[in-house]
Amino acid sequence: MGRWTLDVAFVWKAVLTLGLVLLYYCFSIGITFYNKWLTKSFHFPLFMTMLHLAVIFLFSALSRALVQCSSHRARVVLSWTDYLRRVAPTALATALDVGLSNWSFLYITVSLYTMTKSSAVLFILIFSLIFKLEELRAALVLVVLLIAGGLFMFTYKSTQFNVEGFALVLGASFIGGIRWTLTQMLLQKAELGLQNPIDTMFHLQPLMFLGLFPLFAIFEGLHLSTSEKIFRFQDTGLLLRVLGSLFLGGILAFGLGFSEFLLVSRTSSLTLSIAGIFKEVCTLLLAAHLLGDQISLLNWLGFALCLSGISLHVALKALRSRGDAGPKPPKGLGSHPDLELLLRSGQPEEDDNEEEEAYFVAQGQQ
Repeated sequence: MGRWTLDVAFVWKAVLTLGLVLLYYCFSIGITFYNKWLTKSFHFPLFMTMLHLAVIFLFSALSRALVQCSSHRARVVLSWTDYLRRVAPTALATALDVGLSNWSFLYITVSLYTMTKSSAVLFILIFSLIFKLEELRAALVLVVLLIAGGLFMFTYKSTQFNVEGFALVLGASFIGGIRWTLTQMLLQKAELGLQNPIDTMFHLQPLMFLGLFPLFAIFEGLHLSTSEKIFRFQDTGLLLRVLGSLFLGGILAFGLGFSEFLLVSRTSSLTLSIAGIFKEVCTLLLAAHLLGDQISLLNWLGFALCLSGISLHVALKALRSRGDAGPKPPKGLGSHPDLELLLRSGQPEEDDNEEEEAYFVAQGQQ
């Protein structure tokens, strides 16, 4: 009887994990192809991003209100001083990362975007060393060399290579290294109380919106104000379809963050890291099959080299976490290209001494 109960519990946990991974894949892969699809007909990626940020903020505020009503516990609200001094740098870096990533879809294929964006862990490790969140080790140097070499091989003589788009997404990856390093430092400040992803998204979105607005005004403001798809619309039906498509992207962006949190809270950061690696492969295969992206053998070898570096980092992180004693959180940053946000999900008051420490991988929201 006990063995049968154990088998049922194992199967149930496996099915639940698989379901959460598939949910994460749907949102993560879905928003990548959504961004590419929308930018083919709607050439205002910065405005699209700003609208997504507004939708995420609304859903975050609604989620906070529902949690507060159900738990009867007030959610954290930062003072203006802490908000501007500690959250603003992270919000600005996040806005630039997301904005440049979406902007790049005007010029490059999904496959080139996926490969280049996966190299963000390279910059994350560099900034981790600069801010002393990681210790310099030979294994980390090997990881950096594998990822950098893989990126070079993937882009070398690529038939669909575009310099402008590659520069945008590589710049986004570089800023992403700063973004996630600042984010980890922000979330590790327990006195701020931003360990919950809903609270983090709620506080980041307004400053992200304001940080992206000058870039939008310079590069898209005039063109958008004269566009017949938005401000000078003549077809109400077309306007509603465009707004509906933009709203859908905001839902996908919020769903991505929430699905990642569910997955890591029910399993582990290692599960999400491994799932992220297979997600990159699935994205490339779908891009080649559905969009006709041309990927040569050399490009595939470069991608495999990059994934081997990421996988090595995942394995090393797993070994370090297994060897760590005590409940203290590890210093290392995440292995997924879009990095892991350190979270501590609080339990009810009577279980405050049994807080679960987890990692939350954010997909750059876009």
